[in-house]
Amino acid sequence: MTITPGSAIPTATVYEMTPDGPQGVSTDELFKGKRVVMFGIPGAFTPTCSAHHLPGFVQHAERLREKGIDSLICMAVNDAFVMGAWGKDQSVGDTVRMIADGDGELTKAMGMELDLTGKGLGLRCQRFALVVNDGVIERVEIDPAGTFEFTSAEAILSSL
Repeated sequence: MTITPGSAIPTATVYEMTPDGPQGVSTDELFKGKRVVMFGIPGAFTPTCSAHHLPGFVQHAERLREKGIDSLICMAVNDAFVMGAWGKDQSVGDTVRMIADGDGELTKAMGMELDLTGKGLGLRCQRFALVVNDGVIERVEIDPAGTFEFTSAEAILSSL
């Protein structure tokens, strides 16, 4: 079942690249006491994700902060090495936390799986965007497969 507004972010361990290598981080730590936009992408280095989705959040990070967002998180069912390299490639710096859900633990717990088996991509997450306040989901947006409309930084900004 897909998460809905009013539900809590599931507790899971995800990973982030650090200077010392991949580091596990709890979703409780990522969301506690903060208002966060987390957006999920089907895959790092993929065309729409690289040309539009991630760059939009980098470009509009300051405006999102002005609207009360404390943190931006990009999540994918990729490993921390890939997410770290993609963040460097996209010049993200400290603007967006690049979070890896390599085993799909959080993706599955949220009901956000996208099965791209047969296309050489395996299990991924749907393209989504969440607004989360202190671990409780305020807003859920999901783009139908192959589209990019409701989850953009501009769309999230327009509703804050």
